[in-house]
Amino acid sequence: MTASFAVVTVTYSSGDYLHNFLRTLTEASSQTPQVVIADNGSTDGAPEKAATDYDNVTLVETGGNIGYGGAVNRGVAEIDPAVEFIVVANPDVEWSPGAIDELLEAAKRWPRAASLGPLITEPDGSVYPSARSVPDLVSGTGHAVLGAVWKSNPWTAAYRNDDADRTECPVGWLSGSCLLLRRAAFDNIGGFDSRYFMFMEDVDLGDRLGRSGWLNVFVPSATVMHAKSHSVSKHPEKMIPAHHASAYRFNADRNPGPLRAPLRLALRAGLAVRSKIAVAAAVREQKRAGQA
Repeated sequence: MTASFAVVTVTYSSGDYLHNFLRTLTEASSQTPQVVIADNGSTDGAPEKAATDYDNVTLVETGGNIGYGGAVNRGVAEIDPAVEFIVVANPDVEWSPGAIDELLEAAKRWPRAASLGPLITEPDGSVYPSARSVPDLVSGTGHAVLGAVWKSNPWTAAYRNDDADRTECPVGWLSGSCLLLRRAAFDNIGGFDSRYFMFMEDVDLGDRLGRSGWLNVFVPSATVMHAKSHSVSKHPEKMIPAHHASAYRFNADRNPGPLRAPLRLALRAGLAVRSKIAVAAAVREQKRAGQA
């Protein structure tokens, strides 16, 4: 019997993370789905080994590091359009037993849900704020510029939605580290916007789904653990600027026109300064860790 869902993950020298992803995936559902690994140029041999070890795994070479959203789109294109749901997840996710089945059951309860996301924990057991509100220009700018230096600022608090109850409900957007997507809705809006190399592509996706009349539903009865941004920690000099560039793109796209040009200019300048500070801090921490 064909599974009602397929899985897409994007690799970039993900190593043992991918092994744990596939190992725990076998317990996440009673079904055995097709798994597509969209590889962005790994050099560790992990994607090739996975494709050899698992009969249900297909490896797709994207031809280079084309970014997360673009690679997901490439992976989804390999899946039969008749498959109703696509699970998109980072390779550093570890699945709790029955997690995907919980999401599929929730999809039955929410027929207008285009995306459904689980409760995401970090390795230390803390809960990652994966169900958030869509930022507007004020809250987005406040969070983007001040979030790293004034963590309790009101714009970051509103964006992270920390005070929300952990109940099943529609939200503005869901973390792209683990999503169940209704294929028809995903295709309807053209998938991920591949202009986002990395970061904010999930905010953009959730916002566009919402603007198209679909729902993004948080399902805390399903849980996964996310090791969180191993690529960022290994390559801060590339990933941190990409994060800030995506933050600018998201806000600039939604605030076009000459009247808002000064605001876009101020946002670009503020993000550029913050990016340089964040990269310098991350490189210092990387060196300190290497000397420890």
